[in-house]
Parts: sequence; C-alpha cells; structure tokens
Amino acid sequence: MKLRKVLELIEGKLITKNVDLNQEVQMGCGADLMSDVLAFTHEGTLLMSGLTNPQVVRTAEMAGIKAIVFVRGKIPPSETVALAEEKGIPLLASKYTMFETCGRLYQAGLPSCGLFELTLRRWREAFENKG
Repeated sequence: MKLRKVLELIEGKLITKNVDLNQEVQMGCGADLMSDVLAFTHEGTLLMSGLTNPQVVRTAEMAGIKAIVFVRGKIPPSETVALAEEKGIPLLASKYTMFETCGRLYQAGLPSCGLFELTLRRWREAFENKG
C-alpha cells in the first residue's frame, strides 16, 4: 500500500518533509512497546504508535520500519521529527485511536506483520497439543 493511500484512509497528516508518498509499505503493526517492534516486525512495515520520543525512530531504523504513524492525535517533538528526516523515515499523524487507525488500514487490505501466525502457534502449543 502506498503512503498516499495510508494518509487517505486514516485521514492523516504528513509530519516530515520531502517524503515520497508513492513509497510502498508491505504490512502494518501497532505497538507502543519498542521491544515488541524489534521482536515482531519485518522490514517494510508501517508502524502505528502513540510514543513520540526519538527512541521510536531509532527503533524503527533498527527494525527496517518504512514509516511511522503517530496515533491518538499525538504530534512528536521537534527532535523526533529532525531525527526521522535525517534517517529518511516518514512520519504521519492520525487523529484516530490505534485500534481504529490499524482497523482502517487492515480493512483496506494492509496485512499484519505476521504476529498472528506466531501467536496461533504458541496458542496451539499451549492449549491444543496437550493430549
């Protein structure tokens, strides 16, 4: 899904400058725990988060996150914006909750980052494979 379409679906705003809105994201993930971002995302992911500190950008860079959407109407401080522009990571803003932002994107066809398969495997190991 192109970032242009993401902005349209979430009725969002672009925060960073000089962004190619034709960039594609392959999947989405909503998380406020950066340890979850590192553990469960894949390169090319669009991250939805309520955290606005520079650590979100640093984590995104390490995880290969393509772009970040700040949810719940949050606007990042200038140091976060500056770091994202330096690293080439687009920042977007959504007035909606994380739940609704993710839901709008999922409903439009953006798949999740694969956590469901991991969760399902753990569920089966814990509850269904007990003879």
